[in-house]
Amino acid sequence: MVNSIIGAGIFGLPSLLAARLGGYSVIASLLAGAGMLVIASCIAEVASRFDKTGGLYLYARMALGRFAGLLVGWLIWLTRIAAPAAAADLFATYAGQFFSFLRGRSAELGVVAVLLAHLAAINYIGVKMGKVVSNAFTAIKVGILTTFIVSGIAWLLLHPQLRVPLSLAPASAKSWFEALLLLVFAYGGFEGALIVGGESRSPKMDMPFALLIALVLQCFIYTGVIYVVVATLPGAGVSARPLADSAQRFLGGWAAVGVGVAALISTYGYLSANLLHSPRIAFALAEQEDFPGLLARIHPRFRTPHLSILLYAATLFAFAAIGSFEWNATLSAVSRLVVYGAIAIALPVLRKRSGPAPFLNRVGVICSAATLIFAFVLLTQMGRSEAIVVGATVIIALLNWIVVREARAHQIGGRFA
Repeated sequence: MVNSIIGAGIFGLPSLLAARLGGYSVIASLLAGAGMLVIASCIAEVASRFDKTGGLYLYARMALGRFAGLLVGWLIWLTRIAAPAAAADLFATYAGQFFSFLRGRSAELGVVAVLLAHLAAINYIGVKMGKVVSNAFTAIKVGILTTFIVSGIAWLLLHPQLRVPLSLAPASAKSWFEALLLLVFAYGGFEGALIVGGESRSPKMDMPFALLIALVLQCFIYTGVIYVVVATLPGAGVSARPLADSAQRFLGGWAAVGVGVAALISTYGYLSANLLHSPRIAFALAEQEDFPGLLARIHPRFRTPHLSILLYAATLFAFAAIGSFEWNATLSAVSRLVVYGAIAIALPVLRKRSGPAPFLNRVGVICSAATLIFAFVLLTQMGRSEAIVVGATVIIALLNWIVVREARAHQIGGRFA
């Protein structure tokens, strides 16, 4: 769950926030963390009702109907491709800083191809192996970021005279909304780990607990990193590599190199988590007869949805080849907000239909309403291109629904005939 949230964005996010909010970036991180906890509490209750693979797609389908499930499935598919594709491009860029022969677009695409191919192979041979790789890189990633926070705070305590005064100039509402939308991208991703519910040991008990604990940990890490950057780095808002530049100031040049290596490790771990759980989206859709049945096939030896894994890896490479980091990040945040809104609606529907959930959020209806308001306000900030893509996704989901409905009607009619 932690590895699904902490990706490559943390290594560039502080400067983007500082450029918009200055010293208020720390407050924005806490506010976004609180908002995402409200959203996650809704999702946690809904998740506790299910023990099958599919995640939010399955929840929406069972609560709101087949079209809602298809729409959520397509939006999750879009999110789980756009964000990792941006991360894959970022990995190739960082690799080029250490090895000059890997610079240039052709070489970068070669790096992305090798990276995604071997991660797909790891997850092709079993969810257990994919989990081991994901957990190992999570531990390394969290350890490096924690070291950065502790070292930065210690330096500030030992050298208070070098502390950068936090800029608390008034920020516009637009700046706040843009910052919060960026933080939705940063905090998002936790829903991906829910997709493998059918392949985990006790999903109804473990998934809600893991979700909420991971988000609390994430809030502390993100807020700590942002605070250290804005308090130690002059002009943090214009830095291209805020963590590396900050580390160089209080630890020296070797630390900047270390942060670059950490960015590679973090991105690799993030991608390994996505190759573990995201192919299960297509598998779940196919299992429910919403996608072609071949995507629901299980490998006879490794017991994994091998065709879905191969399709996801190929699509991810295509998006990495044609997309940009910033646009994909924004698109990912927008599509996530729509999905979160759908699950917020599902909560009271499932309560009315099925009674109390195993994990009961006692203020669930309030959290559901707050989620819808939060999502609606931030969605008003999306640009025209994001709106076009989301609109196109809705149309594709509608066409998909019409096709499967007609196929279902034809199948039933054939049986009666």
